[in-house]
Amino acid sequence: MISRLPAWFKQDLPDDSVLKNESLFSDFEMHTVCREAKCPNLSRCFKEQRFTFLILGNTCTRNCAFCGVNKAKEKLNLDQSEPARIQEVVKKLGLDYVVITSVTRDDLADGGATYFAETIRLIHELPGNVEIEVLIPDLQGRMESLEHILAAKPQVLAHNLETIKRLYADLRPEADYQLSLNLLNKAKGLSPGVVTKSSLILGLGEREPEVTEAMRDLRVNHCDFLTLGQYLAPSAEHYPVKEFITPQQFKRYENIALGLGFKAVLAGPLVRSSYQAKEIYRGHLCMI
Repeated sequence: MISRLPAWFKQDLPDDSVLKNESLFSDFEMHTVCREAKCPNLSRCFKEQRFTFLILGNTCTRNCAFCGVNKAKEKLNLDQSEPARIQEVVKKLGLDYVVITSVTRDDLADGGATYFAETIRLIHELPGNVEIEVLIPDLQGRMESLEHILAAKPQVLAHNLETIKRLYADLRPEADYQLSLNLLNKAKGLSPGVVTKSSLILGLGEREPEVTEAMRDLRVNHCDFLTLGQYLAPSAEHYPVKEFITPQQFKRYENIALGLGFKAVLAGPLVRSSYQAKEIYRGHLCMI
């Protein structure tokens, strides 16, 4: 297990603005994946008013070996007021681009699609044409759930492949590599105007040809945007870091991805799936 961070990792320290936003989320009983997944960019993003809202609670029904989010040990509840509270926080903060993700809720008949759709709908009711990116679980392949989310009209629909095919059995035993690719493909088929997006975390023991294969698989399935970042183990009990990918190698992967036809790529040690989401999306719009 590799534990010492290399020299190129620099993280911002929290200041008063970060603490103020933390307090606001606590007051509204809101979860963010930034906090729950121990994202290294939390301070930087909170300073810049960039948040990824986590809906359907903060406890996941799956047990991915790399993820720091709480794992379910008992029956989970649903908070009916959660979408309305997110709308209020978005309004209070004056956000013009919102990222919404969720824990995986395999205990729900629709995988949580109704809550995604309601949250999107309420945010769209706010003045100012707020743009919305959703990062969804695989919904266990339920196409009616995917249709329900897309009908609410998010601008970006993201679903993370997370890792290469070979490592799925060890890292994502309750997920399916091909099912995730199919979901992205179906999303584009159901809503050709939606931007599709995915992410890979690296440093888990993958090899370059395997990463290239995963990127190629994503493009074949009509994935538009790609982010690539370094895996950091949330604790000693999680899957260990096998390698720290150099900035030079991230740049190489970025060039490979662009060569495969992705419309936008963000790659680097501290990149996460929702990192600089607004800039990526709006930068793409400027190029159309």
